[in-house]
Amino acid sequence: MKIIVVIPAKAAETRCGWLINPTPANWYLKDKYAQWIISAQGGYQAGGMDNIPPFNDDEYVKTNVNYGYGCACLDVVTNYHDTRWRTITTLDLSPRSEFTKNSLVVAKLDIVF
Repeated sequence: MKIIVVIPAKAAETRCGWLINPTPANWYLKDKYAQWIISAQGGYQAGGMDNIPPFNDDEYVKTNVNYGYGCACLDVVTNYHDTRWRTITTLDLSPRSEFTKNSLVVAKLDIVF
């Protein structure tokens, strides 16, 4: 008798929130559930980082020369144990006005730089 085990592939999910790049190679997204690590300088980096396009100047808040934050929705494969994303499949940059009006996306932005 053969036993066949089917392991489902991890499905991508959509996460919307503040896409934050405070310093070189450090990226994370803060949504209403957590602060999700995308990459850390000199260490971890999720697959698909090349899917992150540049923000338009009027949709990006600069807080540290060329670094800062903006609004985005990303389709990602998530590891809930360490709040890291394994893969970014797609990314949509969104107008800040949509996020600041929509409290369902993220309660508040409290970034410490």
